[in-house]
Amino acid sequence: MVLELFSEHCAPCAISLPSAEEAHRSRPEVTFIGLSVDDDAGGAARMAERHRLTFPVVHDEGRVLAGRHRLTELPSTVIADKQGTVRWVGTRALSTDELLRAIDGVAGPR
Repeated sequence: MVLELFSEHCAPCAISLPSAEEAHRSRPEVTFIGLSVDDDAGGAARMAERHRLTFPVVHDEGRVLAGRHRLTELPSTVIADKQGTVRWVGTRALSTDELLRAIDGVAGPR
């Protein structure tokens, strides 16, 4: 599972979201979820539309989930294994290739 944290006002997020979408299309067996930490749900919807995201995007109202996992930098990418254990965290905009390498590193050889 890949969790991609972003905000509408985060410039590097404009790089990370298209990379996440491309990785999602390349690895359809992997669950991707976008988590918007915008002040309102409209930011999440606008970013999903702007970047043509096909994976689910949810609004983290009050930054409850991001706070629980102590994620304060944007963008942040969290990759968990099939058991739900977090195995990798990145706190910068990743290229598609970097993200795919991280996913494959957690999932093992294809």
